[in-house]
Amino acid sequence: MKTPFNLATVTLSLLLASGTCLAAKVDARRLAAVETNAADAGNWLSHGRTYGEQRYSPLDKINDHNVDKLGLAWQFKYDLDRVVEATPLVVDGVLYTTGAYSMVYALDATNGKLLWKYDPKVWRGIQGTGCCDAANRGVAYWNGKVYVGVYDGRLEALDAKTGKKAWSVDTVIDHDRNYTISGAPRVVKGKVIIGNGGAEFGVRGYVTAYDAETGKQAWRFFTVPGDPAKGDESDTIAMIRKTWFGDQYWVQGGGGTAWNAFSYDPELDLLYIGVGNGSYWNYRMRSEGKGDNLFLSSIVAVKPDTGKYVWHYQTTPGDAWDYTATQDIIVATLPIDGKPRKVVMQAPKNGFFYVLDAATGQFISAEKFGSIVTWAKGIDKATGRPIFDPEAADYWTKNEPKLVFPGSQGAHNWHPMSFSPKTGLVYIPQHVSAEHFNPNIERRAPSKGTPNLGVQIPIVPEDKAGLDELAKLFTGKLQAWDPVQQKEIWSVPYPMMSNGGTLATAGNLVFQGTTHGQVRAYAADTGKQLWATDVSSGVVAGPISYSVKGEQYVAFNVGWGGAFPITFGAVAERARVVPDSRLYVFKLDGKTPMPPVRRRDMTPPKPPEMTAGNDAVQAGSKLFGSHCAACHGLSAISANIIPDLRYLNQDKHVQFQDIVRGSHSHLGMPPFGGKLSLEDVENIRAYLVKRAHDLKAELLGQ
Repeated sequence: MKTPFNLATVTLSLLLASGTCLAAKVDARRLAAVETNAADAGNWLSHGRTYGEQRYSPLDKINDHNVDKLGLAWQFKYDLDRVVEATPLVVDGVLYTTGAYSMVYALDATNGKLLWKYDPKVWRGIQGTGCCDAANRGVAYWNGKVYVGVYDGRLEALDAKTGKKAWSVDTVIDHDRNYTISGAPRVVKGKVIIGNGGAEFGVRGYVTAYDAETGKQAWRFFTVPGDPAKGDESDTIAMIRKTWFGDQYWVQGGGGTAWNAFSYDPELDLLYIGVGNGSYWNYRMRSEGKGDNLFLSSIVAVKPDTGKYVWHYQTTPGDAWDYTATQDIIVATLPIDGKPRKVVMQAPKNGFFYVLDAATGQFISAEKFGSIVTWAKGIDKATGRPIFDPEAADYWTKNEPKLVFPGSQGAHNWHPMSFSPKTGLVYIPQHVSAEHFNPNIERRAPSKGTPNLGVQIPIVPEDKAGLDELAKLFTGKLQAWDPVQQKEIWSVPYPMMSNGGTLATAGNLVFQGTTHGQVRAYAADTGKQLWATDVSSGVVAGPISYSVKGEQYVAFNVGWGGAFPITFGAVAERARVVPDSRLYVFKLDGKTPMPPVRRRDMTPPKPPEMTAGNDAVQAGSKLFGSHCAACHGLSAISANIIPDLRYLNQDKHVQFQDIVRGSHSHLGMPPFGGKLSLEDVENIRAYLVKRAHDLKAELLGQ
């Protein structure tokens, strides 16, 4: 007689014994049954817990009546105090997570004891050839193996018991381009699914599936067309090529990288892919200002066995603002027109919340969830296409700068949102962001570490009054959104954007961390804050909840970083958090002492004497903006996740030429020797000396 599935799963959970590392079987049956199988209620088996990425825990031992009794159960200090974006997995008492530069950790989920660690040894100098910090969003688990996408483009399988590498494949199709991986793999029907990043630097997007046991490539799905002289890889590529114009889009790569969002519906047997922005951003440069440019900024459904195209919906046709659709794709059943309907939901960067039919991609509804959205007046209900506002959006038409909401950071970025079937609400870590899109028509061939967006680097004020005004454009809130009524039910305002992802639980709770260094719990139905604890660093990752032997835990990955705090340091430094990357795990009546909470000390710098002339400083300012600001902050104002160069000591000023040329590449400072002359480097240093004197005067009130 065949063993009933639920009983088999219960048997797996009983193998826990003392929480030691066991390579439990996680396969298609088990993942497909996560939502209904009580034996797996305490596990977090995949990135969004379920195939449909709802990030909802059915656990309710911790609830809105007792959450104020949460205390620290244990904490784990990461090797590097850098960005932590990972959603941990918990498989039968073992927690798997990642830190910066794709380092993997296996921990006892009851006490944080390190079981094993794997370092893929990413060369730190690669940082300058990829977007948005040395981030990794977590691992996948399947049949005794743990899978990690490595920043330099590798996909690797590790033995879940030991961390020993089982296989490794190179996912990069062109090493002369700037391909990276920051997203978490997904495993569907025995295939590991992974996409790549790099659109800002000039790459062609694609998604690849590999056999989970062997690493052999099963299929590859390109999201944008390539060189027409080489022919089209499929009928789908021939179809989407008709939506591109000119003879330059494929030279720059086109973009369309699928660097974050994947979900799956086992009943429909459809894999949903979230596709990113174009390369260039400037629509006129990329496609002569014509065509939809498929599949940029789209949700695409394919068959997971073959990668065969089924349907698509484009959230931003002719994207010119970095409005990626790489944000979470949630699969759920909602009452649409009084009848249950399987849908996919997304709140992409562009500020509209979309509900689509999961089987066909048919447009159902979309409304503005963003607090300020100016690029479009709304979504046409008949066609599902945006109603563009040319006065607010089309900087590329007249070749004139325009202030647009949202900016390139979006109204929602990769920070995970969650859905509670209990309340029927989606919990969105919303951004308010703006960007002064200023066209730049200089064409450059893609090169290592040199982004070319077709827009100019934003100008950030260098005076306090100007910065105070700028900060008003970059706020945030936790937003509870009704996807059926398409309206906000409640929200909690935050003074700054880029707050952490959300978790909803059956205990009528929503958990979230903040940029200002707090982890919090809210009532899921009303938004009332019920619990908060201070931590030293900002939080961007999404929390999880799990249980072992009947004890429920809530886990927060803490470690600020990513595109907003390292680039927009002019705003982000006001959070005053420090680099301190840890995993905090809480339970009811936890008694472990919290680490001391630290905040950034803004002691005035001690810069060298200002000897350079104004011409050198101005030249250095421009060079800094195009080569250094993406990591060290626009206008050299840093949140100190990557060193604040206004605080360089005398020794570092003496070594500055060598540092820029590569002497610190092993520490994460990319070498710029072939791109900058000796005079260029000295001009950059002169600008930094001037900015240090500016900061000193500000802090001393001079």
